Amino acid sequence: MSKEKKFLTCDGNQAAAHVSYMFSEVAAIYPITPSSTMAEYVDEWSAAGRKNIFGETVLVQEMQSEGGAAGAVHGSLQAGALTTTYTASQGLLLMIPNMYKIAGELLPCVFHVSARTLASHALSIFGDHQDVMSCRQTGFAMLAEGSVQEVMDLAGVAHLSTIKSRVPFINFFDGFRTSHEIQKIETMDQDDLAPLVDHEALSEFRARALNPQNPVARGMAENSDVFFQHRESCNEYYNRVPEIVEAYMKEITRITGREYGLFNYYGDPEADRVIIAMGSVTEAAQEAIDHLRAQGEKVGLVAVHLYRPFSAKHFLAAVPKTAKRIAVLDRTKEPGANGEPLYLDVRDCFYGQADAPLIIGGRYGLASKDTTPAQIISVFENLALPTPKDHFTLGIVDDVTFTSLPPKEEIALGGEGTFEAKFYGLGADGTVGANKNSVKIIGDNTTKYCQAYFAYDSKKSGGFTCSHLRFGDTPIRSTYLVTTPNFVACHVQAYLHMYDVIRGLRKGGTFLLNTIWEGEELAKNLPNNIKKYFADNDIKVYYINATKIAQEIGLGNRTNTILQSAFFRITEVIPVDLAVEQMKKFIVKSYGKKGQDVVDKNYAAVDRGGEYKQLPVDKAWSNLEAEPAAANNDPAFINDVVRPINAQDGDLLKVSAFAGREDGTWEQGTAAYEKRGVAA
Repeated sequence: MSKEKKFLTCDGNQAAAHVSYMFSEVAAIYPITPSSTMAEYVDEWSAAGRKNIFGETVLVQEMQSEGGAAGAVHGSLQAGALTTTYTASQGLLLMIPNMYKIAGELLPCVFHVSARTLASHALSIFGDHQDVMSCRQTGFAMLAEGSVQEVMDLAGVAHLSTIKSRVPFINFFDGFRTSHEIQKIETMDQDDLAPLVDHEALSEFRARALNPQNPVARGMAENSDVFFQHRESCNEYYNRVPEIVEAYMKEITRITGREYGLFNYYGDPEADRVIIAMGSVTEAAQEAIDHLRAQGEKVGLVAVHLYRPFSAKHFLAAVPKTAKRIAVLDRTKEPGANGEPLYLDVRDCFYGQADAPLIIGGRYGLASKDTTPAQIISVFENLALPTPKDHFTLGIVDDVTFTSLPPKEEIALGGEGTFEAKFYGLGADGTVGANKNSVKIIGDNTTKYCQAYFAYDSKKSGGFTCSHLRFGDTPIRSTYLVTTPNFVACHVQAYLHMYDVIRGLRKGGTFLLNTIWEGEELAKNLPNNIKKYFADNDIKVYYINATKIAQEIGLGNRTNTILQSAFFRITEVIPVDLAVEQMKKFIVKSYGKKGQDVVDKNYAAVDRGGEYKQLPVDKAWSNLEAEPAAANNDPAFINDVVRPINAQDGDLLKVSAFAGREDGTWEQGTAAYEKRGVAA
């Protein structure tokens, strides 16, 4: 079945919201990072009168807590309305009591979850699988996606399957890494999905609604004589789920041409070493596998989509018979357990088999810790050892209990012709918003694929931001931060002394600095280590005084549009005339409501983005030595822990740095050593 492809440049939350809107009659919502924008999109579309596949506008109700949202979902389902919610982390945990009821009463619904860390020794707003793993006992089926395209393709499978099976679903993907990553993807329309709804099952759901015309009692109290038997009576419903999900995945494969199964295999058909994982790491793993296979290694990956119910039959069919060694990667930690959940499930599938492969497990990526192809390669290298390390950790250095695999140097595996850019900004200076527009301009006006991811600390406004953009001629699977950029823009000159802004900038790359200095004064004020890097690596250096231009135009501290314009002019990733025309179109979209005056000021900012100059790089800079670090008498905790974290080097801290602070204790008065609201 061929149809004209429609592309959309969006993030994972928008993709999930787009599909869930089609199948929802009611959405009971309560915001929590990073799931909030799913509910915001649904609310916005409802207010604009968008229709779902039943020709209705979704009724959106914001509650006063997550428990309230889950209770409203439960009540709405019992009244016979298809109901959805969106949540994550502690918000999801507050819904667990209602989830047991929804599952026990076999009410079809989907909770869309941008999976997030749970607060333990500390709170983190970032992503891993701790929240969804805390719900695997509730009776909800669980469907996982690893990319923005997969969210678009598979979110509908959760809705279709829940209607047919009566088993409620958690549909989840990685918080921030997938929920907030912007990609150019193919869209699923109502025309694709509406014909797949099982209308007979839907009518039966409506007929079961609690209704005064047809009164029944549901959810009584039971004693020990019958509770157990009654509880076991639901087994058949769960037994049917894998086949139902598989049938709908085949329909999605037919529509999109992209192959989907409960478990997808990628790699050498005769692989001897295989990784099992779910979520966004499966995309980065594919890059690592292509790299290793090009060197003749027989390696592969099984990406898990349907995690609950876990079908051993389908799983074993996906693992190559040649696999001798398996590493299972879990994005969660269960202290005191024999291993993390996915690892234990995989081991159970092979229990009692003759010639079963050696199976080891590891933890990775807690709180959105970056997981790169180099780290995946170290997992395969560990598997090749005579005695591979079991219960390992990935991407950190554990010098206390020695769980970690040895770190490897990062490699650029984004594919031929991939252009990578990094932008350092200040929270609320507009850098992130401008880059979101830039990636949409490139995605919507060229045949290029694009990706954008925005790293910022949880303090947001006034804090550090770093935008990671990629553009290329082939789909982008790099679900990790840009470590080898072709282009770096530093929008705050003070950052030159605070952060390693040129780390990884490729030979022959380009650097753009927003600075109040000119020519020789700028050369004099640049740190020696940066000048040496420019000379050693043949970097083209440009500068612009966007701060002064913004003040002259009347934009205050909003330098974003000027610097966005400079980026398009310097890199020429798309023709400059087209870029200017599209930037002005986005200005109307972004600022039109604020009046013509604001629009005109931003138009001027686009035009003045051409006022950059090139700084000649002196070859003699190669001989410069780095300035010695200033001596201080600050406490060891400040120098050894706080300063590296403030300098965005927290990734380099080892486990031993937290000795004596295992319970999350932190010293008082550390904010005095942290410079925020950096002056130009």
